[in-house]
Amino acid sequence: MRLADLKRLAEAEFGPNLENATPANVREFLERLQQEAFQQARSSQTRFEMPVEQARTFEEVIRDFFARTLEMPPEDAAPLLWLVALELAYAAIELHYSEQLDPLFRSLDD
Repeated sequence: MRLADLKRLAEAEFGPNLENATPANVREFLERLQQEAFQQARSSQTRFEMPVEQARTFEEVIRDFFARTLEMPPEDAAPLLWLVALELAYAAIELHYSEQLDPLFRSLDD
């Protein structure tokens, strides 16, 4: 996906300054993009094959991802890095909200 395409999709989904982004709709947006990418990859090949993953830990997967993005042209790397940053940022917000709300719901279980 080109950076301009990602910008257009993000602005259409969340507004020009992403003012309508929430943890829930960011998660839905990311899931939809992932599903579309999977469908495109499937339709572009006669047979879909899972790549053989050499990494044994999540840490190795992350290192490999960031190493590969450093080798990409900036126009290709920027959308990937932006999507990862968006996901991580909103996951942190979601975690923060859940930690704040946990005491309220815990008292209902007791």
